Amino acid sequence: MSKREADEVTGVETTGHEWDGIRELDNPLPRWWLYMFWAGIAVAAVYWVLMPAWPGVRSYTQGVLGQSDRADVVVALNDLKTLRGEQAARLKTASLEEIERDPELQAYAQQVGQSVFGDNCATCHGTGGVGTKGYANLRDDVWLWGGSLEDIRHTIEVGIRADHPQTRFSQMPAFGRDQMLTAAEVSDLTEYVVALSGRPANAAAVRRAAPIYQTQCVACHGPTGTGDQKQGAPNLTDQEWLYGSARADIHAQIWNGRNGVMPSWKARFDPETLKALAVYIHANAGGQ
Repeated sequence: MSKREADEVTGVETTGHEWDGIRELDNPLPRWWLYMFWAGIAVAAVYWVLMPAWPGVRSYTQGVLGQSDRADVVVALNDLKTLRGEQAARLKTASLEEIERDPELQAYAQQVGQSVFGDNCATCHGTGGVGTKGYANLRDDVWLWGGSLEDIRHTIEVGIRADHPQTRFSQMPAFGRDQMLTAAEVSDLTEYVVALSGRPANAAAVRRAAPIYQTQCVACHGPTGTGDQKQGAPNLTDQEWLYGSARADIHAQIWNGRNGVMPSWKARFDPETLKALAVYIHANAGGQ
């Protein structure tokens, strides 16, 4: 059993606790610590009276000051809405030229657009909109559906292959998977697309694929492969590839006909926010 006794070295009485031959001295707590301890209790008691503190069954103690963080947030949001209201109303009806002539309005649209993009669009399109394989690069000024401010705003609003009744819609057939073309024809057509982009390709395969391209692909991509923004058909002659430029990537696209989806943002954002987001994307991509 532990017992209290005086320490032989210091003469201080022990607490009676001992661990592995080490005894605990019963020294008093430092005065500064005691002062802080009692001061903390006093401050807590005052806080309980002044501020919301103790939970109840259906509510909580309100405190004599009536402080409410929830009410403060509502006031702050209303103040912000009032502050932004004038700029938002101007932005809603302003043309691109009017926005570019007004540095204050342009700065407002950029700030709102950047914030909205970071919270909602960067997950797919990447930080700053540089995109990745399967997700469009929004900084290269290459547009499937047009790069004017109104084109961009409309795409954001209705989405691509989304649930909006006016969504933008195009379809790349799965020529191989659905047995519309044979495996050999898909391989030849792959070489034809490679040749369209200005790269060395198998000449014999390109000749064999020429009539296939004319019957299967011209309606969307055009006779020379430059695409059609009215249909959302990509340009096959440039160096920009949504799903990759390697032969294996092109072959997989022709074979499987991958068709991505972009959601419609109309239900989430008001018209002013949609316009600000379009201005941000247009400015950072050098839109048309």
